[in-house]
Amino acid sequence: MTASPAPVISEGYRKQQQELHLNPDYGVASIGFAGLVAQVLSRNGAKTLSDYGAGKQNLRKALEARGVEVGYAAYDPAFPEYGEPQPADLVCCIDVLEHIEPEFLDNVLSDLERITVRHGFFSVHTGPAGKVLADGRNAHLIQQPIAWWRERLERHFAIEHLVEAPGGFFVIATPRPD
Repeated sequence: MTASPAPVISEGYRKQQQELHLNPDYGVASIGFAGLVAQVLSRNGAKTLSDYGAGKQNLRKALEARGVEVGYAAYDPAFPEYGEPQPADLVCCIDVLEHIEPEFLDNVLSDLERITVRHGFFSVHTGPAGKVLADGRNAHLIQQPIAWWRERLERHFAIEHLVEAPGGFFVIATPRPD
């Protein structure tokens, strides 16, 4: 698999993310979505999962704890040892998009589009985070309403389901037809 065609993070922000991930309470949102992800995998017959913004791979751990067997690939620029993002039947991007530097959001969405073979499961928190970056910014660099996010996602995906949740939403999406 070739590298992402465009940058998805600045070097300074990558270092801040690496520092944040030292906190055991950072990057745990995917655990709460594991049951729903397991259902999406099962209902769609997905055999492979790409966890985009995997952090400490808590989604993999939570799925394994549920007995879910799936070919798992992790990607997170804060963990270069994971390698490049891999195409998969189901691409999960959980509590990640709101953390993206605004100037790189389109590149990240294009990257997600590039690797989503059948379905995408993307969750977004629309308000401020409880954590602050070392430079004083809120950890949610993009705080926008659902309509704003939907417009951007629909440039890359067909949205099958959009579900509002406390503080944000999640979507199940498919690649846009060519």
